[in-house]
Amino acid sequence: MSERTVLDLYHRDVASPRPDHYTHFFPGGSRTLSTEEFLARTSALAQALSELGVGAGDRVLLLSDDRPEWHLVDLAVLDLGAVDVPVYGTLTPEQLAYQMRDSGAKVAVAETSEQMAKILEIRNRCPDLAHLIQIEGDTEPGVSSLEQVVLSGQVGGVEDRFWKRSRKVSEDDLMTIIYTSGTTGEPKGVMLSHRNLVQNVLASAPRVPVRRRDLALEFLPLCHVFERMVGYIYMWHSTYRAYCSIYHVGELIADIRPHLFAAVPRFYEKVYQTIMAKVAAASPARRALFRWALDVGREAAHRRNGGRQVAGLLAQRLRLADRLVLSKVRQGLGGRVHYAISGGAELPLHLAVFFHALGVPVLEGYGLTETSPVIAVNGAKPGQLRLGTVGKPLRNLKLRIADDGELLVKGPSVMRGYWNKPEMTAEVLDQEGFFYTGDIAEIDDDGFLLIVDRKKDLIVTAGGKNVAPLPIESALASSRFVDAAVLIGDRRPYIVALVSPSFEALEPWAAEHDLEHAGRSDLVGREQVRQLFQGIVDRTNAGLARHEQIKKFALLPTSLSVEEGQLTPTLKVKRRVVEQQFATYVERLYQE
Repeated sequence: MSERTVLDLYHRDVASPRPDHYTHFFPGGSRTLSTEEFLARTSALAQALSELGVGAGDRVLLLSDDRPEWHLVDLAVLDLGAVDVPVYGTLTPEQLAYQMRDSGAKVAVAETSEQMAKILEIRNRCPDLAHLIQIEGDTEPGVSSLEQVVLSGQVGGVEDRFWKRSRKVSEDDLMTIIYTSGTTGEPKGVMLSHRNLVQNVLASAPRVPVRRRDLALEFLPLCHVFERMVGYIYMWHSTYRAYCSIYHVGELIADIRPHLFAAVPRFYEKVYQTIMAKVAAASPARRALFRWALDVGREAAHRRNGGRQVAGLLAQRLRLADRLVLSKVRQGLGGRVHYAISGGAELPLHLAVFFHALGVPVLEGYGLTETSPVIAVNGAKPGQLRLGTVGKPLRNLKLRIADDGELLVKGPSVMRGYWNKPEMTAEVLDQEGFFYTGDIAEIDDDGFLLIVDRKKDLIVTAGGKNVAPLPIESALASSRFVDAAVLIGDRRPYIVALVSPSFEALEPWAAEHDLEHAGRSDLVGREQVRQLFQGIVDRTNAGLARHEQIKKFALLPTSLSVEEGQLTPTLKVKRRVVEQQFATYVERLYQE
């Protein structure tokens, strides 16, 4: 059949039934659903929602962590021709109220009583909201449990009704409204149709080697278009699927033992920092062995990525390096990962090289919510992969570089526009249908796409010099002692940096150097620590033009977090927020 809608992708998923198709992992256990159980519950929920009055075009808000029920609700809503509005669990009640009112949601589904409490707090400000459904936990008056709703929809022939309704859904129907988390400004509801998502799935799938027997892990928030689209690729391939919360993946991934997963660069940074901290604490002999094995892995990966065989003496050395070191390191990710995907932000080159050397090839891609999301992605086959780039554009997209370097994109996965914001839509979609990404980009001679920086993030110093902060911040973050770095200097005389240390690496380093301290605020003020980070800044500056160099820096006594509003839910730094929250640090750097 020709896949037109997400429901068609799901039809492929049920074509290969198995008893352990979907598994929800959580601290202390797991829960499995068969293909038939999942379909039965999805069909019953669609029937029940229909009886509650949900129909074509109605909006259903979904507030849940990653678990099989996320897709169960998603598919049930779409079967009715309705529109789902997935939102982040980190939203405050005030933020929820805005998205609830703006979307005009008729039904809200929340995972837990804690999440439902936020909706109950703002319910009287949401006039369109008629029904509340909770996935697990004790419910308050006026809230139905998901189990109750599913049971009410279990009538004869419910699965046949599900598939009959699915055939009435059009590829041009509005499928979802996804509110961009945004590093600045008010969230915008991105309108995506079935055609947008399905065409992106079909064009992206050939780049990612997924096998039906694979176990694919989903832990990035499914409300973000990146994990959601990748999840539809898994659905199209009918792979086994594991779900877990992003907050628990670190403790669970070794037991889940996935074959592939998608993650944002910050995940890979955390894994890298954990590994390097253990290496730093090892004996000199073990550190030397690790460096040797990594060098061998790096050489082998370079040959493989270039389409050449790993043979002869190098193959022998690689087998030894893998047996002694690399395979043991991979056990931290379960030991079975044959590919991983990176998106949501730039993957620093040193991280890409590191994971390829370990034998965990990371395929970096690029896109935006407004493009469903993938614009370009590296593939696994020779000629499809080039580290340091985001791969070649998808075959069904047309790209153009504007005179100022901004990337423009046209194709079937470009959004309809922003919900209730026609003026903002007109600002980013021109009359030819090209979407203005806001990213400065280049395309090399072989067709690989490079993202230089966000257009709005470009720093113009008081001297009129342009500085792209992202590559410099990535260079700083290549140190195991740096968790995040934010460059500042727009309309200022020179560039400064706010540096958030990786305390997981810094505190053991301080102990090794007998550096006593009274907490993190005291630690970052010590001269020995200052000199450590001065060396990191100096090494970064060595590769920069004079106007790009960091003249001064400040060490922050805390890690940046989503909870404090400094990171988006996909862990991108909110540059303006960080600059505002640490304004006293910034002013001190320019006053001294």
